[in-house]
Amino acid sequence: MKLFVDTGSIKDIETIAALGILDGVTTNPTLLAKEPGEFRQNLKKICDIVQGPVSGEVTATDFAGMLREGHDIAQIDQHMVVKVPLTREGIRACKALAGEGIKVNVTLCFSAAQALLAAKAGATFVSPFVGRLDDIATSGMELIREIVEIYRNYDFTTEVLVASCRHPMHVVEAARMGADIATCPPAVIDALFNHPLTNIGLEKFLKDWEKAHAVKA
Repeated sequence: MKLFVDTGSIKDIETIAALGILDGVTTNPTLLAKEPGEFRQNLKKICDIVQGPVSGEVTATDFAGMLREGHDIAQIDQHMVVKVPLTREGIRACKALAGEGIKVNVTLCFSAAQALLAAKAGATFVSPFVGRLDDIATSGMELIREIVEIYRNYDFTTEVLVASCRHPMHVVEAARMGADIATCPPAVIDALFNHPLTNIGLEKFLKDWEKAHAVKA
């Protein structure tokens, strides 16, 4: 499974990319607004760092506006992916942009029916939000299972990009279900490393090594 980071922070992206585990980046207007500088230039910097898919979201809600902004985003870099909402106008824009060979990420997906529409419109990625569903006492991971099953039934090429990951178990469960990608905030990616036995084991190895060298000295 591919791992994306969900942030607009160039510093955080550089830090995670240096680990060699980062496949792409997702952003949205809220995340980009937190980073100083012009957003197009920042997206270009992110593309240069990651050399993989980078989603930049339109802010228009009408078809013509989405197309205009989508073309602008796509021209930033060859790695850019245009992010559109899962609305009627968004699906229209996805179909049109995909028909031009532009990669599209259809976001704010909350049902299998919506995911089916995104795939039929030629989306490169569909982004179901698991954490936000969990917040309203609905199983986000059950939605992932349904989408993966439907896409496999019909060999859709749209990749399932699990979004709104709140903790490592979202990532693990997505991987077990066969989702293509999980996008996570930097803190969740950092948490993937954590296990108390790793820390205890490393501490013991180092103490044993120091003890052995102290005896020789």
